[in-house]
Amino acid sequence: MKLFPYAHATHPQWRMAAGLVLAQLRAQLALPDYASTPTLALLYITDHYASAAQDILDHLSGELPEVTDWSGTVGVGIAANNVEYFDEPAMAVMLLGLPAHQYRVFSGVAPLGMAFEAHTALVHADGNTQDLSELVAEMAGRTDTGYLFGGLASSRGSTVQFATGGNGNIKGHGGARGVFHGGLSGVAFTQDVALSSRVTQGCQPIAPERSVTACEGNVVTALDGEPALQVLLGDLGVSLAEPREALGRVRATLAGLRSAPSEGDSVRRPGSFGPDVRVRHIIGLDPAREGVAIAETLEVGMRLSFCQRNAQAARADLVRVCAEIREELEPEDMPAEAALALSNNLAASAPHPARRMAGAIYVSCASRGGAHFGGPSAELQIVRHALGDVPLVGFFAGGEIARHHLYGYTGVLTVFTATD
Repeated sequence: MKLFPYAHATHPQWRMAAGLVLAQLRAQLALPDYASTPTLALLYITDHYASAAQDILDHLSGELPEVTDWSGTVGVGIAANNVEYFDEPAMAVMLLGLPAHQYRVFSGVAPLGMAFEAHTALVHADGNTQDLSELVAEMAGRTDTGYLFGGLASSRGSTVQFATGGNGNIKGHGGARGVFHGGLSGVAFTQDVALSSRVTQGCQPIAPERSVTACEGNVVTALDGEPALQVLLGDLGVSLAEPREALGRVRATLAGLRSAPSEGDSVRRPGSFGPDVRVRHIIGLDPAREGVAIAETLEVGMRLSFCQRNAQAARADLVRVCAEIREELEPEDMPAEAALALSNNLAASAPHPARRMAGAIYVSCASRGGAHFGGPSAELQIVRHALGDVPLVGFFAGGEIARHHLYGYTGVLTVFTATD
């Protein structure tokens, strides 16, 4: 599998940005190490361009007629290799060099058919969709692995998704032209498309994990048999006798949830969250029941850890998942020339066949980004430094999707891999 051509640009006028993107793509399409005849494109735009979404898709697809399938969405920020665009008009495109029979674009009005055997799927979703968690779980159930990756569109204006295939319309779309609002859309992949995906957390537990021993709906009333509100206040070292201080600390606190552990669960690293933890907001206190209201329906047996956002922990975890992917993909035994190239500081960021990375998608929480990591584009610079110079696009989401769960304050990194 060859490298996926990709491009990104910012400009107040979308046509100028599109021109810059097209120039970059055409230059890469002519290079021997890049895919020359891709038919699938991912398109991400910032919300500055949301009102022109249909015009942008029409223009790009018209200029790249050989690309017959498009998928993507809008974000308050978008990402590319080593750079992120926040609060500015920008777009990013990646052309995936995959055979047409190995993927299928889908949307809410053209769901996956039974004839296509989906192994995994990239999913874009509208956070305002009713029963979204159930829809995500249902979509995961349509894949062999149950593994989804992607996120919720984020926008200060129109929330749009791109989904078009073949001659411009997917069967079932009717007169739709590829831009949609609401529901789910994305690309499903067969088992022939090899990829490696990881979830990186952005929060750190501030207290031991406890078991939910009593709850009503979304209100946990007991943790390890103790009143949940008292447990929370004790973990934070505050008292309702001083409500201003207590409420200030509670507002800065979140709840990390995971399902009841079962035999064979992986061992968690002390002081950190694993990929099975979903971080949710604390949305209220219930002194009458000594309960804590969480933004998710709870069940007895769930595990809960009170946590807070932590930039240092987020940085360390991001480096960890990138290192895991590199170690997974780079063979233990390789020619001396390849090993030398990968160990050379000057060449370490250059694409190399030994890395077996054709392209990557990174979906990060809209509350992360460079500002959280210390400076403009800092998060994507960490990814490049740890992963190498791989073609990458993505967006900053209103919620992240991995496996069959919705996450918050996380990043989901997925790398398309080539054969040995």
